[in-house]
Amino acid sequence: MTQYLKRFIGVNPLTLTLLTIIIGLAAYSFKPSFMEFMELKTVDLRFQARGKIDPGPEVVLAVIDEKSLEEQGKWIWPRNKLAKMIDRLSDDGAAVIGFDIGFLEEDQNSTTNTVEQIERTLQSRGLSDDEVIAELERMKVLGDHDKTLAQSIKNSKSPIVLGYFFQKTSEGLTNVTREEVMAHIDQTKGSKYSHVKFSGQQALRIKLPDAFMPQSNIPEISNVTQHSGYFNMTPDQDGTFRWLNMVIECEGGYYAPLSLQTLAAYEGADLSLNIEEFGVSSVQLGDKKIPTDESGRFMINYRGGAKSFEHIPVTDIIEGRISAGTFKDKIVLVGATAIGIFDLRVTPFTQHNYPGLEIHANVVDNILRGDYLRRTNLSFFLDVFTIIIVASVLGFAIPRFPVVPGLLTAVALTGGYIGLCLFLFTRGTILNMVYPLSIVVIAYVAMTVYKYLTEEKDKRFIKDAFSTYLAPSVVNQVIKDRESLKLGGEQREITAFFSDVQGFTSISEKLTATSLVELLNIFLSEMTEIILDNEGTVDKYEGDAIIAFFGAPNVMPDHAARAAIACVEMQRKLVELRERFAQEGRPILHMRIGMNTGLAVVGNMGSSKRFDYTMMGDTVNIAARLEGVNKVYGTYTMISESTYEQCKEYVVARELDAVNVVGKAEPVVIYELLGLTGEVDNHMEQMIEHYANGLAAYRRRQWKEAVGHFDKALAFDPGDPPSLTMKKRCIEYFKTPPAKDWNGAYTMTSK
Repeated sequence: MTQYLKRFIGVNPLTLTLLTIIIGLAAYSFKPSFMEFMELKTVDLRFQARGKIDPGPEVVLAVIDEKSLEEQGKWIWPRNKLAKMIDRLSDDGAAVIGFDIGFLEEDQNSTTNTVEQIERTLQSRGLSDDEVIAELERMKVLGDHDKTLAQSIKNSKSPIVLGYFFQKTSEGLTNVTREEVMAHIDQTKGSKYSHVKFSGQQALRIKLPDAFMPQSNIPEISNVTQHSGYFNMTPDQDGTFRWLNMVIECEGGYYAPLSLQTLAAYEGADLSLNIEEFGVSSVQLGDKKIPTDESGRFMINYRGGAKSFEHIPVTDIIEGRISAGTFKDKIVLVGATAIGIFDLRVTPFTQHNYPGLEIHANVVDNILRGDYLRRTNLSFFLDVFTIIIVASVLGFAIPRFPVVPGLLTAVALTGGYIGLCLFLFTRGTILNMVYPLSIVVIAYVAMTVYKYLTEEKDKRFIKDAFSTYLAPSVVNQVIKDRESLKLGGEQREITAFFSDVQGFTSISEKLTATSLVELLNIFLSEMTEIILDNEGTVDKYEGDAIIAFFGAPNVMPDHAARAAIACVEMQRKLVELRERFAQEGRPILHMRIGMNTGLAVVGNMGSSKRFDYTMMGDTVNIAARLEGVNKVYGTYTMISESTYEQCKEYVVARELDAVNVVGKAEPVVIYELLGLTGEVDNHMEQMIEHYANGLAAYRRRQWKEAVGHFDKALAFDPGDPPSLTMKKRCIEYFKTPPAKDWNGAYTMTSK
């Protein structure tokens, strides 16, 4: 290692600068997926920095919102309601109506079948009457909601663009024949590009986003309009919708999305697709060229968060509560925004609750306004130029400047480039932000390390002085910030951990001091290693007890998950130790764990001459209490609800109860940690389900019902301590019910 350090010290700044430039340009050429992901995140930040911009007046959204569901009934509605909506929109002069809704199956609300059954019954009993039969025929017509909707579409003075979706693969589609696939393709022919041009044979072999088959609207509806478009959207790897595929290939046909087909109907223009050797070169709407990448993806220039466009509830349209002329010459997009219908997406402006319908509206408005987001040839040259300049400036400045001026140089370069990127973004040009800024980091780090090894070796005294008696994570924090050697703490969200060996007092009485220390050292070493492997910090040992926390001094958003995983691993390791101890003739150990997540004060506490990095606060106290609450329920790993909510993706746990712990006014909902996700068998899952049913009945004061559920849980695990505990308590409450104001929580009378 010393030899390598000497070689590094022998390298001059010019060599490091050239190496940094080579690394930057190589990364820019190969475009690693993680850097592309980070680049997308910077695009989101640019949207947020730019803020909302007003869309044009052409697009109006007819939304199936909460108000519409409340007045018209739960979704899916009878289609005669949508037929009435179309009639009103058409009469009001809508320019075009696009549906972000599929009519993929026959209307299950139609009454036609019922009327036909009545008609057959009357005829079979000889009760036919001409007037009755005529009335039944009229009712059949009125009850056929699909026919009603089809008639409204056919009669509409406004072009109707139907939505549908593509099945990307055949997975999950059983018994689908070739004839059925082709029938669906035939029903969506109105969604194809009018013109597809290939530049040559190589272009014909270009692989574009494809699909197995379209899931078309039912023929009765799709046959009455020539316009349709798919509403498929594909998110990026982080679940955010930043792009829209402007083309999907299926069975040799090239299909356009709902937004583009709606615009084509609005402008009466043809859609053209041009494909060259590298991929899609352009998508055209009449004379308008729409920029895409080589896969045909269009970057959406979002106007803002949800409701950037005018929302008009569908129920108000159906009930005629809209002023005349509201929709005159408007592009009306119809779709769902109600949360319960689940057509909600993540966008650069929102983490949830952004209607998919409004994404189509953004695309339509982008094309109408012509304010696209694009990467130009200028973007490429600017990216390369910036990488070279940034590395060169830092390579010159850092070795020559003191720490603060060197840092300010890096900050100035970073800030200046970010400002340039934001400015150009508002003008529709996207520059790569991650690659040039990564060069700032790489160059600054490389030059700073070089300077550290050659000129600032005195900083090593901190590590030499403190590494022998401080935890590695604390030492690293001290190296970064000498001020951390001072007394004081900060409030931070952490997961506090307390463990204790069951019955250790009686175990220690049976062992010699030497045997006891040896046993403890084995136990504590194994448990501590697991905590540290999961980046926890051991606060202290108190005999057999371990006190630790996750989330400090190093910030980690997943501290609760790390703590929970550590608990599962520790209990598994203890099973192995019990087998080993049994073979060695040592006492068998069982460990109780309590964990809680929340705000606590962490930092150096003690005197000015001797202090510890530790934790304090109500969060810590609750964790300590939960370790003891295990005794009541016969469990070994108990976590609070706050911990469970942050780690439930990674673990399996069952809600045990709510308890009023000593020193805490509000009840604490407690869970037993049972294992990692995917590692719990069906047998245990059924036991958990019965226990949950029992707990729900218990909280409703349905004692007998609760006992029945707990008995079912015990049928799967006859020795399950929590089920036995709760069953016994229900029997006691049946005899002596709790007070009327009982909140369902069990009160602990001791720590």
